Amino acid sequence: TWDAKGREISGWKHIDERFLEGRRRRILEEYHHLNEANSHNANVLVVGAGFIGVEWATELDHFFPNLDTTIIDMLPNCLGPLPISAAQYCSEYMNASDIHEFYKVPYDYNSHSMWVDIGLPDKVPKDVIYVCVGVKSSNFFMPPETLVPEGRPGGPGWIYMNEYLQVTTQPPNRPPPPEGEPAAKQKEGLSGDVWGGGDFFAVGDCNYGCIGRKDDWDKNEGLPPIPKISYPGEEQALHAVKSIKRLEKNKQGKKKALYKTWWPWGSGMFATSLGPNDACFVLAANHNFGSGYMVNWWWFAATQKELIETTKIDECKDNWIGILIWHFVHHTPMHLFGKGKLFP
Repeated sequence: TWDAKGREISGWKHIDERFLEGRRRRILEEYHHLNEANSHNANVLVVGAGFIGVEWATELDHFFPNLDTTIIDMLPNCLGPLPISAAQYCSEYMNASDIHEFYKVPYDYNSHSMWVDIGLPDKVPKDVIYVCVGVKSSNFFMPPETLVPEGRPGGPGWIYMNEYLQVTTQPPNRPPPPEGEPAAKQKEGLSGDVWGGGDFFAVGDCNYGCIGRKDDWDKNEGLPPIPKISYPGEEQALHAVKSIKRLEKNKQGKKKALYKTWWPWGSGMFATSLGPNDACFVLAANHNFGSGYMVNWWWFAATQKELIETTKIDECKDNWIGILIWHFVHHTPMHLFGKGKLFP
């Protein structure tokens, strides 16, 4: 609901979530709705068993214990591309909490066979179906030539960018590599033309999140898909600020190259809550399926996630403890994971 267009397609047009009060009212509405459903022992369906879907299902189970929660996903296990050890840990927790899991099940509200397969032949009302299959673009204010069109992987509406995070137009169409043959080296054509004179940058959730395609990434070219989570957005903002400073210096006659972005090491960190008292933490994941390591779990990981959230809020309040902690998170002296230089 960032502007009039976003509000038109919103499921709750009476609330303007651009403002804190609107967001508060929306949360309060949903709480009362769930409380009512809980009092009637209602069935609830969570579509998508990535880390957001798993967190939502386990939070529902903890705070509204009378709900009968079911979670489904098209993939063979929860947590999508994260390591199988983390998926098994979360699945064991959900099984112990009587959350019904169904995998390799595509969601189709009008498919009777789907409802039968997941044990809900009478369906559930749409107002207790929570679709957690990724974020949706809200870049209505940008001109169409800078946005991903319909039919592209990841959904339409994301802003194209280059390796410096400058907004670009749509990249040129390239034929796929011949089947069974390695793709030719191709430095040109991964990004479109720089838009707006190079003075506009797209960081975080608003941008497409990748440059090129899989055969480029296999050759270590372009930029593999970056998760739309908080850390890479903050890291990209830091990269963009450095480029903006260099642009200003170039206006004074200097010749400084812009600052190239990379796949940030923190993009592979996932702390998945399992209710307020359990969690698991994955480190060093990347764009490859099953990558990363589960290095922390149980209440230790829940405490870690609470510390992450508390110190981040402390930084936003401009308090010195949070500022110190999060300054060094984004100014790490060495990069052991991700695609950045060892010594940035």
